[in-house]
Amino acid sequence: MPATILKGTIVSAPSLGKLDITEKGYLIAEEGRIKGVFPVLPEQYAGAPVEDYGDALILQSLADLHLHAPQYPMLGMGMDLPLLDWLNAYTFPTEARFADPDYARDIYRRLARELMENGTTRVCMFSSLHREATLILMEELERAGVTGYVGKVNMDRNGIPALQEETEESKRETLLWLEACQDFQHVKPILTPRFTPSCTDGLMDFLGKLAAERGLPVQSHLSENTGEIQWVKELHPDCSQYWETYAKYGLWNDRTLMAHCVWSDERERAAMRAAGVTVVHCADSNQNICSGVAPVRRMLDEGLKVALGSDIAGGDHLNMFDVVAASVRASKARRMQDGWETDFLTVAEGWYLGTSAGAAFFGGRPGFAPGNSLHAIVLDDGDLPQPHPLTPQERLERCVYRRQKNALRAVWSSGRLLFSREK
Repeated sequence: MPATILKGTIVSAPSLGKLDITEKGYLIAEEGRIKGVFPVLPEQYAGAPVEDYGDALILQSLADLHLHAPQYPMLGMGMDLPLLDWLNAYTFPTEARFADPDYARDIYRRLARELMENGTTRVCMFSSLHREATLILMEELERAGVTGYVGKVNMDRNGIPALQEETEESKRETLLWLEACQDFQHVKPILTPRFTPSCTDGLMDFLGKLAAERGLPVQSHLSENTGEIQWVKELHPDCSQYWETYAKYGLWNDRTLMAHCVWSDERERAAMRAAGVTVVHCADSNQNICSGVAPVRRMLDEGLKVALGSDIAGGDHLNMFDVVAASVRASKARRMQDGWETDFLTVAEGWYLGTSAGAAFFGGRPGFAPGNSLHAIVLDDGDLPQPHPLTPQERLERCVYRRQKNALRAVWSSGRLLFSREK
């Protein structure tokens, strides 16, 4: 495989709040792995073909660590309802439709294409409880070039008649799903108890043992809504806090993703830090469903791992540029809520959370580090009006908040060119 050499204004996020910038630089990969970023082309690559994007921005692609694939058809619906009412009125009936494989194929093909066209190349995604639809989702992501993890949802209580499993059925279907998805190269399984109220003790115990036996990652929800937290206390009176309902079944470690954590107090945050659990901040969803504003700055200051999720369809934006912007805005709201005692996120910090922090869950090092798999996008912002000649930092900021039509020129995922558009 010949080297991939990209030339342009290269911007990456090597640490929280820092940007590495190389103007008119070269990003080089061999066999899909990054060799480095260079201000001039190294001699050994003289004469090799170069993809010259002029002054376009060459950026890390984005990682969405929490979204519900079967909720894609209901984006922007039910936003006036609190979480538990929204689930029953919109979410569960919508997800029940994925018992139809033809419907699942159509929706998931569209979803996979839109992810790629927005520069999201890595995901951690909930499917529905349907085994066949989950495999279809994995197939469509694999076909589109999106990488990451997909989970068949487990839920054996507190659903609706059309969207609930018997406990033994849920166990059996999970094992059959795991057996059927072994051949996927870029999309892997992740165990997915929907959330504690959806799973009986017996099912949670089964999933915890399965995670340990097979070394599987886990994703679920935590402390999103005050009503939810109270419900969990009623279901598990032996647990003083929500997180303990996962920990007691072995679902709480450094391969665990917990979405939201809006109401996680100091003790729950300390438990996440100690175990290495990754918080997935979903700013759009938290505001749409009036769950609250997660204390992301405090989490970062305390050393927690934090990444970003669109959480469609609680969130109403699939595009992760919008999710980064929403996270910055939410942090400003939290600062005002806290009496100006905490700092808000800068754009550079939000960009790190949407790229490098998410990539870390897949084993990536921050930024365009040598050895990383090549996940990159090319953005052309040249047609936007300018008040003055913009620095690369200003250009990135404006791309987060405002993008011109057809700005995305190219997308690489795991070293593969998935998408390319002429200027």
